[in-house]
Amino acid sequence: MKTEAILFAGVAGFFLVTDVLYALWSKDPAGTAALTVAFLMALLVSFVFATNYRRKGLRPEDRKEGEVHERAGPVDFFPPHSAWPVLIATGAAVVALGTVFGLWLFLIGVGVVLAGLCGMVFQFSRPPL
Repeated sequence: MKTEAILFAGVAGFFLVTDVLYALWSKDPAGTAALTVAFLMALLVSFVFATNYRRKGLRPEDRKEGEVHERAGPVDFFPPHSAWPVLIATGAAVVALGTVFGLWLFLIGVGVVLAGLCGMVFQFSRPPL
């Protein structure tokens, strides 16, 4: 993960330099905002990779003497089924409709999205019944 962290840090640096030069020369707020968001997203990905590397160390594919069998076994936990993504998608659709039909519908959609998001986050935080 160290290589990926360095790679995305370089991408973030490129967007930072481009953003500063663009802001100074163009005076265009939309392009400056887009480049700032691109910089922040690349920086976030770099931070996640660097944090993962500090916590877990080198992966087998990062080492020259790494073997294929070291990566065998369960990859991660994947939930078998969940209704929460459907609720989030429904809420997102209501939010989109709310931008057209009014603030009241938008706020209902935000509530539905937040309920679905909380449900998805805390779905496995308690033991099964």
